[in-house]
Amino acid sequence: MGAATHILTVDVGNTTTRLGVYTLPADREDAAAPELIGACDLTTPDRATADELRIQLAQAQGILPMAELAGSILSCVVPTLTETWRHALASVAQTRPLVVGPGLKSGIRMRYDDPSEVGADRIAGIVAARAAYELPAVVVDLGTTTNFDVIDATGAFAGGIIAPGVALGAQSLARAAARLPIIELAAPKSLIGTSTRSAMQSGVVFGEVARIDGLIEGIAGELGAAPTVILTGGDAARIAPLLKHAATVDGDLTLRGLALLWQKNRRS
Repeated sequence: MGAATHILTVDVGNTTTRLGVYTLPADREDAAAPELIGACDLTTPDRATADELRIQLAQAQGILPMAELAGSILSCVVPTLTETWRHALASVAQTRPLVVGPGLKSGIRMRYDDPSEVGADRIAGIVAARAAYELPAVVVDLGTTTNFDVIDATGAFAGGIIAPGVALGAQSLARAAARLPIIELAAPKSLIGTSTRSAMQSGVVFGEVARIDGLIEGIAGELGAAPTVILTGGDAARIAPLLKHAATVDGDLTLRGLALLWQKNRRS
């Protein structure tokens, strides 16, 4: 086996951009899983130039081991930032960056009316979940939106569910009703709130928990089997202990999926 390869994975979400450096076996036939050796989170801007992103990457080198990168791969759900990130990443690795989208091999059979509508981050999460967990499985990504991605027993992407995220629900309440405050996203001591804040926390947090539990039950009914449940995203650790379904929190799922996609599509 050859020396290990280091690659940079970048997942640009609507709110947060997550960077991770992975080490991979240099041998294409080696089935060893990618190993995360460093990660950091950035705020996703509304717009940015390639130079501004290069500055962020330079600053990230103080946290991440980014010397002698063999490659990079980008997942971006903000269309206005895709090209600028592509240009910025071209300066930090030995090869042009891969971008998750049409033309990139995922190895996933897509049972979706229009596969191009499936977000790049969702594809990466599906790839990682299929490689590491018992099938069927459902990935619940708790970010700006709450996404459910269903992988059937054959490993195909069966489809999904998209709903507003926890923070988005809380913000909408505060914006739409003048007398309702901005609240901390924490579970109150009891389901029945005894103050406006605790009542809102109950509605937002326990409401999200009930929705996730109910949808998992519905998914199991359609699949004909109980799926493995994987939670990822910024609110995963907060929500998982409150669910009645057993769930694994995997905060690096999307980045690991990107590393697997790079491994599958690596250029000589």
